[in-house]
Amino acid sequence: MKKLTKSDLMIKDCSILTADFEIKDNQSIVIKDNTILAVDHTSVIVESYQSTSTIDGKGKLYMPGFVDAHMHTCQQLLKGRIADEYPMIWTRIMVPFESNLREKDVLISGQLSCLDMIKSGTTAFVDAGGTFMHKVAEAAIQSGLRATITCSTMNTGNQIPESMKSTEEELLKRNVTLFDEFHGLGDGRLNIWFSLRSIISCTPSLITKVFEKAKELNTGVQAHMNEYPNEISFCLENFQKRPFEYLESLGVLNSNFLSAHSILLSENEMDIIKNYNVKVAHCPISNAGKGIPKTPSLLQKGITVGIGTDGAAHSGLSMLDEIKTFKSLMRAFWGTPIFDPMVMPAKKLLELATLGGAKAMLQEDHVGTLEVGKKADLIGISIDHPHIQPTQNLVNSLVESVNSTDVSDMIVNGKVIMKNREVLTLDEEKIMFESKLAMKSMSLRAGI
Repeated sequence: MKKLTKSDLMIKDCSILTADFEIKDNQSIVIKDNTILAVDHTSVIVESYQSTSTIDGKGKLYMPGFVDAHMHTCQQLLKGRIADEYPMIWTRIMVPFESNLREKDVLISGQLSCLDMIKSGTTAFVDAGGTFMHKVAEAAIQSGLRATITCSTMNTGNQIPESMKSTEEELLKRNVTLFDEFHGLGDGRLNIWFSLRSIISCTPSLITKVFEKAKELNTGVQAHMNEYPNEISFCLENFQKRPFEYLESLGVLNSNFLSAHSILLSENEMDIIKNYNVKVAHCPISNAGKGIPKTPSLLQKGITVGIGTDGAAHSGLSMLDEIKTFKSLMRAFWGTPIFDPMVMPAKKLLELATLGGAKAMLQEDHVGTLEVGKKADLIGISIDHPHIQPTQNLVNSLVESVNSTDVSDMIVNGKVIMKNREVLTLDEEKIMFESKLAMKSMSLRAGI
């Protein structure tokens, strides 16, 4: 009798989204420790492996979890506030809101964000930074999600509240302390990066020192880039260079830099991004009110692109909503004028929302695809519903028809953190109750 290989978890008889973004049916997935040990036809798996725990995968599609490449946990309690507002909302509304947050507000905001992401299929996220980020780190560890977290970094700008600005020394110390205390925790799920909130809120000296310290610690840097026209004007007026040209002149650009938004790019700036292997994160719904990014050109140049939600203040944390919107935006703006309906096909959108985000996080060797040897960061989607089945092309229907509420299961780092829509790591009822109290308290204090 053949000896069976022992494992921790088996997902039995499911469909899968392969690393080539194709669908395979009658598959089973074997997980041991935190890694995908085997993926094969169910008949082969059951003859070779035994598992401590089993999930019935019938009627479900398993795929890599979504990676939110740019979001703000500290803005989770701003839902519904910024719609239809005139720019610049980040200096007029968002940063002043963040300046009123207390530690307990950040903790509940972090927990609510993680709960929101788990229930919508996001297994990993890049937080753009805010206040009391150690509380966000605690929430991420508790939730079981994979996270890259930074501190908000600003030391200049007339429109920035003084309480949100600090000296170079204080800002660097704060980020280094966060790095020393949390980098690598949660069985390696948590990474700490450095942050520049924007070029217009950071002096040249601070920008240089942030990149230097991140390089010294072998970690990443993220910043909001080329998002608003006034940011471009600021650089042209003060440095006679566009934002990426300015950063290049400082000698700071490298492959560990994640450029959020990246909407208003010149041809030369796209070449700079390619030359330094800078990573880009687009936020389709948030960006739509500011411009349409040159994504087809970026991809043609081989530049890494991920997708982010920009936080719940804009439209929630559903990556499925983002890719649906992105497909329509790309087709209307870039495809229709040249009659190219394939300008952003479904496979490419799914790739950007998974592997693209993993590359943006500098973790494509570990997550982003469902294949043997990678970390077991997976989601199960219930596909036996009339709005999904029957379908002639399930990959297309994943983009066109599947909703966040169809996400049934989540596994991160080999641990089941949601099963049949029940979140196992967070107390959903308690978080919902406390978040409502926190929003009411914040609104009173901030006068909004």
